[in-house]
Amino acid sequence: FSGGWRMRVNLARTLFMPSDLLLLDEPTNHLDLDALLWLEQWLTRYPGTLLLISHDRDFLDAVCDHIVHMHHQTLELYRGNYSRFERTRAEKLALQQAEAAKQQARREEIERFIARFRAQATKAKQAQSRVKMLERMGDIAVAHTDSPFHFTLPAADKTSHPLLVLDQATLGYRGEAGDVAQLEKVNITLLPGSRIGLLGPNGAGKSTLIKSLTGELELLEGKRVPGEHLAIGYFAQHQLESLDVTTTPFVHVQRLSPTASDQEIRNFLGGFGFKGDDAFGEVATYSGGEKARLALALVAWQKPNLLLLDEPTNHLDLEMREALTEALASFEGTVILVSHDRHLLRATVDEFWRVADHRVEPFDGDLEDYRAWLKARLEENRRDARSEKSERQSQQPSGDRKAARKAAAELREKLRPLKKERDQAEKSMEKAQQALEEVEAVLADPELYTDSTRKAELTQALAKQAEIKARLDAAEQTWLAAEEALEAMEAELLASENA
Repeated sequence: FSGGWRMRVNLARTLFMPSDLLLLDEPTNHLDLDALLWLEQWLTRYPGTLLLISHDRDFLDAVCDHIVHMHHQTLELYRGNYSRFERTRAEKLALQQAEAAKQQARREEIERFIARFRAQATKAKQAQSRVKMLERMGDIAVAHTDSPFHFTLPAADKTSHPLLVLDQATLGYRGEAGDVAQLEKVNITLLPGSRIGLLGPNGAGKSTLIKSLTGELELLEGKRVPGEHLAIGYFAQHQLESLDVTTTPFVHVQRLSPTASDQEIRNFLGGFGFKGDDAFGEVATYSGGEKARLALALVAWQKPNLLLLDEPTNHLDLEMREALTEALASFEGTVILVSHDRHLLRATVDEFWRVADHRVEPFDGDLEDYRAWLKARLEENRRDARSEKSERQSQQPSGDRKAARKAAAELREKLRPLKKERDQAEKSMEKAQQALEEVEAVLADPELYTDSTRKAELTQALAKQAEIKARLDAAEQTWLAAEEALEAMEAELLASENA
């Protein structure tokens, strides 16, 4: 299963388990905007204590009333949401900067006094007093607020008008059992400077649209007409897996441009956080966030005039997200963006397209309008369901109701073995996850990859990792199959009880 499926499985298990304390580590990764808005609403109503790690500032603003800041191996508690934390911390850093400057001026004044009067007998005692004062004076650290990331997305050398056209296109996948169409009658003309955000639930076809625009996915019907000077920059999460883990960021860029100078490459990579020797670190030792930064760097290096970005902020911390936001805001080319990061969407796109119900259509409004539209649609679906239920009950004879009750009792009996199978799979998943964390802690040791005497240990750890992942996948498949069967049976039970 993909990382997205694993996230949804783990999140579902966690949310619907009764608790007083809820611990969530990056719960919004791999969620679409629709699901994120639902989760946000659910968490605001959660009655217990919530401890949350997230790099989504809008999400933090909505669900948190305290922020714990981890800095220089210390924890500091701030009251209020993330926006208030930013303001409070900025004020604190400005004060700290002023205090540090004031202390440095006082220190220099004392040092000048000591240097001037230490040799004079009449002033020696005062000079010695100043020396002791200097020794007692604690250091006020200079505040550093600069982000380690700063980069631009260079303009392409040439462009086309239009850049790309899809004409009466049907998008989807070809399979042995036949074609599976996800989107139909798609007509798109991409012009230079367009900035478009894609809205819609997971599975509706947003990624399919992106892949079809890149040409990675062949159209089932219709035409794809690229402009003469079309240059696509494409980022998606699966590209992290295509990185060569045996080499370095420097070599990745050098392979794209063998004639580029070493200093040019190093300067470029520095903007993405790969400064100094970090440009020569082995990718195998990198975290998901570091790999995502490298993949984005490779996209930027190629100077595209059309950027297609599918959830680029997954695994990125807040500072890198802000750097990406600033770079996209100043990018002169065309952008199509799939993201659940509302701050990024607000700052970088001018219009939205809704991808759902097998169509790609312009959405007339902003993100707040989309939230209101989703809420109204949910209410409408509930009203329709209540109306349909009421109509069925009014038309059903009493004999049918007795049969329905009998059928419901039989369904309840069938639920028991499925629940047992699901619970056993859940325990297997927990054991496998714990074992995986242990072996990945071993694999996180950089020396394991550089020490030639530990090759056997590395091979053994990688083999164990693969074996545990296989067990975890098998347990997840069992859990999902049981959960889906339970959901279907419970829906059938609910329908029979309401009949």
